[in-house]
Amino acid sequence: MKSRVLVARHALHPMLVVFPLGLLATSVAWDICHLATDNPRWGMISFWTIGAGVVGAVLAAVPGFIDWLAIPRGTRAKTVGLYHMVLNVAVLALFVVSLLARWAAPRGYEFAGPGRMVWGWLAVAIALVSAWLGGELIETLGISVREGANSDAPSSLTESRTGRAHARKIPVHREA
Repeated sequence: MKSRVLVARHALHPMLVVFPLGLLATSVAWDICHLATDNPRWGMISFWTIGAGVVGAVLAAVPGFIDWLAIPRGTRAKTVGLYHMVLNVAVLALFVVSLLARWAAPRGYEFAGPGRMVWGWLAVAIALVSAWLGGELIETLGISVREGANSDAPSSLTESRTGRAHARKIPVHREA
């Protein structure tokens, strides 16, 4: 099943998720640096990394939701996609709670302690499960995979507007 939201004939959702996942996951590293050094700059970096990650997650969710709506009802893919989506909403909610808890820290968000950080740490653990489900959707269930995809398929940039590859022979290299 091909994705419904494409950029240059590639699914937009997987392109966008790398940014919030990277930002939100690295906030844990900044938290560890903050706790290890007691330097408030790490707390500030973590706070703003989470803020950017939350914005990115909301942007990535839109094409993901549109793609999920296109999955046929009653399929395993629809159920796996629902779990993936629910877990991602939980991850987003936990990071928002972490952000608000840090904002409300008595000495300022850059001095937030472990009790205010733990929400994001829990969210990263849940995100790992959700990411595995996303891989299951693509790699096992073929969601967001173009029909006819194979190791010798022509570049998506050589396809016409109708989605058909131009008639040209692609050499196949096989080892003896």
